[in-house]
Amino acid sequence: MDYAASFALIGPELTLAVTGLGLLLACAWGGDKIARPIAIIAAGALFAAGIQLFPVLHSGLMGIEQSAFGGLFRADAFAAYAKALIYLAAIASLMIAPNFFGHLRAMRAEYSVLVLFATLGMSIMVSAGDFLTLYVGLELNSLAAYVLASILRNDSKSAEAGLKYFVLGGLASGILLYGMSLLYGFTGATQYAAVSQAISGELSTGALFGVILVLAGLSFKIAAVPFHMWTPDVYEGAPTPVTTFFATAPKVAAVALTARVAIEVFGSQIDAWRQIVIFMAIASIVVGALGAIGQDNIKRLLAYSSINNIGFVLIGLATATPAGLSGLLVYLWIYIAMTIGSWVAVLMLKDDQGNQVESIASMAGLVRAKPLLAWCLFFLMLSLAGIPPLFGFWGKFVVFQAAVEADLLALAAIGIAASVIGAFYYLKVCKVIMFDDPAGEVVGASPVSHWVLLLISSAIISPFGFLLTPSLGDLADKAASVLFAGI
Repeated sequence: MDYAASFALIGPELTLAVTGLGLLLACAWGGDKIARPIAIIAAGALFAAGIQLFPVLHSGLMGIEQSAFGGLFRADAFAAYAKALIYLAAIASLMIAPNFFGHLRAMRAEYSVLVLFATLGMSIMVSAGDFLTLYVGLELNSLAAYVLASILRNDSKSAEAGLKYFVLGGLASGILLYGMSLLYGFTGATQYAAVSQAISGELSTGALFGVILVLAGLSFKIAAVPFHMWTPDVYEGAPTPVTTFFATAPKVAAVALTARVAIEVFGSQIDAWRQIVIFMAIASIVVGALGAIGQDNIKRLLAYSSINNIGFVLIGLATATPAGLSGLLVYLWIYIAMTIGSWVAVLMLKDDQGNQVESIASMAGLVRAKPLLAWCLFFLMLSLAGIPPLFGFWGKFVVFQAAVEADLLALAAIGIAASVIGAFYYLKVCKVIMFDDPAGEVVGASPVSHWVLLLISSAIISPFGFLLTPSLGDLADKAASVLFAGI
């Protein structure tokens, strides 16, 4: 084993780990009074780690040359694509945190360190080439996330969110670990390549249960139905910057991890898991759409929206084709832009005391009090609904097109029909902010960093976003092809 070559391949992870450890010491010495400088340094480390991904991503690198530590770690183009989205989402979560926590006088120095270590865990997850590496990355991310959810110590909702996330997350980790142990017991291996080879013939009953339990454990992390029950409560109770982080970076990491495991490890047994993914896709689209209709809290509505969007992502995975996986990756990019923009807009809904406004009714007539904010939120909602000519339409189009090409016509038809249901609650928000009589509650000012993120996100989801489709499609194609190289 060439350790020098292996360490060269984990440059982004080393950057995050070393910076995280250094900032942890700085927190112990400096305390909360240096929280803002720590957030800036953490964002800089994430940017530096992201820069290191470009050669791999643009060259579409794959194969044994991108394998580190005897196959435990993969620094290929697929992992680089996922990491780029994860790092962008983490930077956005760091940018919006200081003002939010500063108003509450609760900005803690360890917030940025926790985000950094959670991101490191996700980075390891998407690059894992072994179930043991997968679990180490997953738990590193999860342990940091549990603390982040309950970081507001004096807020009962935050404490409740952290507790629920911890209990249900521990259950999901146990299910995943049991599935991994079954696969090890029936294949005698933990490395993806070895497990894939061992199950390439007739799948035994024990190994089949292992496949099912692994997918069930991963489904919790992506908040797919029927493992979605934690999402609305945690998203509502956690501080909004933390919720922004949960709705973006871990979602991308879990989806990328699920795709890698499904294609690389279980690729020879597509018929064994495809029906599970199809069920989760349809159920997530329907439950997410129907669950959001009756919500009067914007954070809970967006939580159900994330469940709904995961259903569309899973349609791409269900195809088990390069085109489907490429569509999945394109959808993730667009989803990240829409989600960051939506949650930043929610963060900017403030009353005259600077407190956050979460009730949809309180947003009535927002266009008269905050016209730019209202129009940005209006277009973000329409993009989430997949209404052309906004860029959100393109994400749904590519996954439906891949489903049709894979002869999954029924799945595509159900997905298209269910997306009409989802459009209702998005249009409800649009109607409230544009046409209802003003409630006069949203009057607070927002910092420049929030406006920057909102305007960038709005520009990406606008029709100008279609200018990105050639380069985005090329990167997604290169990343998706990595998973099918050995099949």
